Amino acid sequence: MDTKLLLCFCMLLFTCNARKVQKPILAELLRALGGVKASASLLGVPLGHNSSFLQGPAFAPPRIREAIWCGSTNSSTEEGKELNDPRVLTDVGDVPIQEIRDCGVEDDRLMHVISESVKAVMEEEPLRPLVLGGDHSISYPVVRAVSEKLGGPVDILHLDAHPDIYDCFEGNNYSHASSFARIMEGGYARRLLQVGLRSITKEGRDQGKRFGVEQYEMRTFSKDREKLENLKLGEGVKGVYVSVDVDCLDPAFAPGVSHIEPGGLSFRDVLNILQNLQGDVVAADVVEFNPQRDTVDGMTAMVAAKLVRELTAKISK
Repeated sequence: MDTKLLLCFCMLLFTCNARKVQKPILAELLRALGGVKASASLLGVPLGHNSSFLQGPAFAPPRIREAIWCGSTNSSTEEGKELNDPRVLTDVGDVPIQEIRDCGVEDDRLMHVISESVKAVMEEEPLRPLVLGGDHSISYPVVRAVSEKLGGPVDILHLDAHPDIYDCFEGNNYSHASSFARIMEGGYARRLLQVGLRSITKEGRDQGKRFGVEQYEMRTFSKDREKLENLKLGEGVKGVYVSVDVDCLDPAFAPGVSHIEPGGLSFRDVLNILQNLQGDVVAADVVEFNPQRDTVDGMTAMVAAKLVRELTAKISK
């Protein structure tokens, strides 16, 4: 075996074994504390190479974590759950994406590694994955893992400026612009609701019709608002998956993204949709925050952290 590959394999084996120890300890602690049905568990997936424009989202997970615990705010969610309570939130670290790629591992295998990492979190009741991206390509292996682990499809609430449903974008089946095509092809979702759309092509609409996607564009948001702020999902399936692309927000609220699309949702619009959602949220992701464009005093990092905070409140119980 090549020396570099051998060293990489040993490092990854050590990392995986460390996590195998960490997750059961976390789960055992929560079970010992009692009264916990579900606890959100942060899992970073710092992947950016499937982005079609800028690869800065690979640097997002540590910036989001810093913002979550920033001293300028507190650790409470709006409904009063405390993030520093392990029954509410735990953290299992990052999948070592760059180290794996440095070993020459291609995307087919890399997507499998991400899926297996998510399944490893889910094996330890009551942990539920709250994934920090990374570009939006990570949603495919994460949703696949959640669906396979739970034994059936989920309903997905997808907040985004773009539908990310191209059949194959720029020759890349795993592009961040194609993740939901892979999810729907695999049968991992029963319903897919896409909210906040304002950069959608003819192919995006055609693909939406092909897969029966419920697409809500910003040009009709005022008409759709009442419905979207009173969603009921997950009945008859294995639960609800929430995917939040930070660019669903208007850039006035979140300028630190790769694809700036004016005319988006306000932050309170997003919170109203998430907080009023009725359904068992079994997993979620926050993706496409680009720290390299977050030039306004870390404003978008704080926005991403707040999204994580409120998704934690939705998952934990």
